Amino acid sequence: MPSSLCLDGLRFAMVSSTASAVDPDAPTTFAYHQDGRLIWGEYTGDTVTEGRFVGEVVDAEVRVSFAHALASDGSVVRGDAVSRAERAEDGRIRLIEDFAVDGVDHVSVCLQV
Repeated sequence: MPSSLCLDGLRFAMVSSTASAVDPDAPTTFAYHQDGRLIWGEYTGDTVTEGRFVGEVVDAEVRVSFAHALASDGSVVRGDAVSRAERAEDGRIRLIEDFAVDGVDHVSVCLQV
């Protein structure tokens, strides 16, 4: 059954994160692909040299597993995340993501660009 949330072909930029400071001039950007409930994509920028994610969309919730290499030392970070999708005041989609790194809970916010 398809989801009512369609992210296919959309790009998002990180605007805030409790895991690291976000460079507003070069934030991490995410590209989404979707086929029904299945989503996947790639991300890069700011603290990330290369990242990938795969998961599913259920109603207004995005559930993914991810892995990325850190720009600082090349180490690989892996984890799972759950995002709530909501509409920003200007109509763009905002993703509010809950995730954990090394057992520490974090929240990030990405906005459709």
